[in-house]
Amino acid sequence: MLVPDGARQEIKFVTNRRDTDVVYQWLRLHPLAFSEAYPMRTVHNIYFDTLEYSAYAENLAGVSDRTKVRYRWYGDSLLPSPGKLEIKQKRNQYGWKLLYKVKDLPVDDRTTWTEIRNMIAPQLDHEGRLWLEQNPWAVMINHYRRFYYLSACGRIRITLDFDQMVWDQRKNPRPNIRLKANLPETVVVECKFDRAERQLATQVLHGLPIRVARHSKYMNAVTAII
Repeated sequence: MLVPDGARQEIKFVTNRRDTDVVYQWLRLHPLAFSEAYPMRTVHNIYFDTLEYSAYAENLAGVSDRTKVRYRWYGDSLLPSPGKLEIKQKRNQYGWKLLYKVKDLPVDDRTTWTEIRNMIAPQLDHEGRLWLEQNPWAVMINHYRRFYYLSACGRIRITLDFDQMVWDQRKNPRPNIRLKANLPETVVVECKFDRAERQLATQVLHGLPIRVARHSKYMNAVTAII
């Protein structure tokens, strides 16, 4: 797997919800003058995998080249809505995405997962359809509130994710948005930057009063539901 020029790096931190004020204070007082880049959005994802949990197994084993297939949309609807199929690829510390826009997805509480896949597939190109065919199993839906911050120089992005919820889909012919899994109340802080900005990012994160943690929303969610 070749790393494209547009690949970026991410450093993740996880802390308890009660430490939120400490993180916000760090952002407010930071010399790089972080400010809100976009309004808060509610993010929803369907994570697709193989029947053998290939994506989960790769992450668990720490494989250097790994891929996750997910469908993402934004807004108030818990049911899948128009959005994008995202192929999230990672090689060592570098990550990038392949994106496939889905403009039409009329889903209600009677729509089956087979029908959802059959509506998404014709809107993808050949490569996108292959990814969906090879990862046909809707394992879980998650959602969270995301806040976006950008340094004044425009080179470092910080996101804060709150209120994550997870719904197990493995034994459901239709989207399950009623029975949630139990998750700890955490805040996920991600620092995102281009490959050339590693030194600046290291300086930026100095003084952040929480520890770097290996964290995957998909891994944590699967662990919670199995």
